[in-house]
Amino acid sequence: MARASGMTGLGVRPRLALAALSALVLLACSATAAQALPARFWGAVPQSPLGVEQYQRVHRGGVDTIRLPVNWGTAQPSEGAAFDWSATDSQISEAARTGIDVLPFLAGIPGWAERLVPVGGGVAVPAHLPVKGSARAGWITFVKAAIARYGPRGSFWSENPGVPFRPLRNWQVWNEPNFKFFVYKPNPTEYAQMVKITSTAIKSSDPGAKVILAGLFAWPKGGNAKTGNHNWFASDFLESLYRVRGIASRFDGIALHPYSAKYQLLTPQVEEVRDVMKKHHDAGTGIWITELGWSSGPRSPGNSFAKGPAGQAKQLRGAFSLLKKNQRKWRIQRVYWFSIDDYGAACNFCDGSGLFGAGFTPKKSWFEYVRFAGGTP
Repeated sequence: MARASGMTGLGVRPRLALAALSALVLLACSATAAQALPARFWGAVPQSPLGVEQYQRVHRGGVDTIRLPVNWGTAQPSEGAAFDWSATDSQISEAARTGIDVLPFLAGIPGWAERLVPVGGGVAVPAHLPVKGSARAGWITFVKAAIARYGPRGSFWSENPGVPFRPLRNWQVWNEPNFKFFVYKPNPTEYAQMVKITSTAIKSSDPGAKVILAGLFAWPKGGNAKTGNHNWFASDFLESLYRVRGIASRFDGIALHPYSAKYQLLTPQVEEVRDVMKKHHDAGTGIWITELGWSSGPRSPGNSFAKGPAGQAKQLRGAFSLLKKNQRKWRIQRVYWFSIDDYGAACNFCDGSGLFGAGFTPKKSWFEYVRFAGGTP
């Protein structure tokens, strides 16, 4: 009796078993591929300068990317002065040395370039974004200078040959322009102008760079352009932004800050934005969650973000599970937890939003973060 072709010496049943095993392996590989997340998916935001040991620890834990401000007002506080990058250099250096990617967000306007308006708590914000006159010219110069410092041909890398070469290629334009604590009267048309100006400056300096929109606060209090509050819901702001002719060609990603009382509200917050994107035929563009978080501070009737240590960990677990599960459906590109460390009273939950507390002591939320990011605590 002639043997069937195949591996010599295998009977029918062993060959069938091998075929079944191969099918299972292929199925497992397909499932793994389907669940694969984009590179540098898990990120976090430091509130204060971190040292190399702290960067090493968070990187071991799975933090592959951090979000840092590159602030015009800090870099050039006096008109005509040379740019001072010292506030940013050290953090980019430490991140690069530990293999962490940096997402910079361009922000801040010096008082000499635009009138600053007090909004309470010792905070003053620009009356307008830098889209006209000398403010516009100064902003363009600042953006080009930032890329000349940290981009692929940046002077930072040539001046610091001992720092691993990790040029910045993604640039985020401003922070929460739909919220009055970052520009006094949020205006999507004005922000669209800023995006066009900034995108042109970025692409002319580094054609391969990506432009990411500012993180929009999903549901700020009083988010209605018709109220005296000035705030806009993210979906309404984005809807108006898309109406500006040619704007969709000027950015490569949309960013969202889906802060809420509980993680279950992430679904409507993200899907509202996705609906606007689909309506304007931009469904292929990815969403970057550049801030998301809750506080480990004690629960308080006046602060829905304060959950206590166990509650903060629970919210992180629920939010990360939801974002991971829906990553492909919502086209989520990155997720940045706010924040790595607690810091004063910069906002109503900043003093407890960290994954680490005083003395860089890890909280319960840090161990949950590590579980998702696949690192070691």
